[in-house]
Amino acid sequence: MELKKAMELIWENRKYETQDPKEAISHLNEEVAESLKALMRGETSKAKRELEDALSCLFIALRVMEIDPEEAVNRQIAQMRKRQGRTMIFKRDRVEIYVDGELKGGWSLGCEEDIKEAEKIAKEFGCHIIYEEK
Repeated sequence: MELKKAMELIWENRKYETQDPKEAISHLNEEVAESLKALMRGETSKAKRELEDALSCLFIALRVMEIDPEEAVNRQIAQMRKRQGRTMIFKRDRVEIYVDGELKGGWSLGCEEDIKEAEKIAKEFGCHIIYEEK
């Protein structure tokens, strides 16, 4: 089934009426939270059902926010591909940042705290981490 068709069918059969983005996203958040709670209790089946409910809420929120689901998926794929091109290489006393294989910058590492902070930055920006020397 096409995403746009799925979104329309869910919109037509939704349980609540809203045009308020905050309300739609709040419903989405609740379903995701319930799924996580169930998963943490070891209730996998319930977690899956709640996640499916969250999918419906996501489509409703997309509709309320006037986001085309197919365009959103395409933008996300493009964004994810860009992240794959980011690499942070940790050397003995330096870290270097590469984007699509091209060196973009770097800085010296003086202590273990510097390394931890650089690792944190790498994770925040979705960089692939390579350790050359330690």
